[in-house]
Amino acid sequence: MNTATKLGAYALGLAVVFGGAVGVGNAAGPVGSASGSGGHGHSGASAPGAAPGAETGGDTGTPVPGGLQVAQDGYTLSPRTTTVEPGERTDFRFTVNGPDGRPVTRYTPLHGKKLHLIIARRDLSGFQHLHPTEVGGGVWSAPVTLPSAGTYRFFTDVQPDGVDEQLTLGTDVSAPGDYRPEPLPAPERVAKVDGYEVRLGGDLVPGRSSRLTLSVSKGGEPVTDLQPYLEAYGHLVALRDRDLAYLHVHPDGEPGDGRTRPGPDITFYAEVPSSGAYRLYLDFQHEGKVRTAEFTAVAGAQGSQGSPGGSGGSAPAPSEAPSEAPSQKPDEPSGGGHGGHAH
Repeated sequence: MNTATKLGAYALGLAVVFGGAVGVGNAAGPVGSASGSGGHGHSGASAPGAAPGAETGGDTGTPVPGGLQVAQDGYTLSPRTTTVEPGERTDFRFTVNGPDGRPVTRYTPLHGKKLHLIIARRDLSGFQHLHPTEVGGGVWSAPVTLPSAGTYRFFTDVQPDGVDEQLTLGTDVSAPGDYRPEPLPAPERVAKVDGYEVRLGGDLVPGRSSRLTLSVSKGGEPVTDLQPYLEAYGHLVALRDRDLAYLHVHPDGEPGDGRTRPGPDITFYAEVPSSGAYRLYLDFQHEGKVRTAEFTAVAGAQGSQGSPGGSGGSAPAPSEAPSEAPSQKPDEPSGGGHGGHAH
């Protein structure tokens, strides 16, 4: 069984499946699905002390989206430092403690790494995707610089040995000072980064599957030689506005599998259970460097990028919403499929 088959997709209330220019991924269950919260292997257990439905619009019994909990299924994210001076490089250390209260030391690797660290400020700015190193005794370390004052959400993706599903745990870290929140950028069809353009086609449609395509170009020419990064051609993190519920997925297929093309298109199917704004962060590697393209996508009546209320860009691509999610691989269960993720 290959890595992508074994590993889980992430839950945010989105069921997303990536595919390359050819091939379509497998659907991940939406928030409220019976099998784990659909993503990242979340069990959907309520956060300790949280009121029923507090994070899910008041629907009791509904799984909590990923990243909203500091503890799940007996595992707890425990930072050694909860305050970081803005602008200063800090050796940020933390542990993931198991049900016995001790730091976990054995993990199932997720896309080539035992553990991933995602950071974003509460206004959805300052995104970082880091890979900490293990310094001994279950302690992890990452050099972190928080660019400005504010409260940042730190997410970690882990799958301790013996645990069937991945967990996404989250905690807040403060950067003291004069916090000036940035407004959420308006929806755009094109994101520019380091001379590259990434075009987003399609719209998020609440309650049904819609097709989105991310196309990478440089200097007006399509990029057809994306390089593997953590065993994939692209990684997507999506954070929901206001509560920073979290989703992380990867393309279906693997570099070198004979069917997954290295660009320019990365296509995925997304299902969001409700209207609202999401910030999308696409990591891709080309010419030896990883870059991040960022978009705001809105699901619902105001969800068409380029419509009034958006920033305009190109005309919105038609939403393609198949009546059924893409077929699943024979060796993956229905309802909570793992898509291409696997971080």
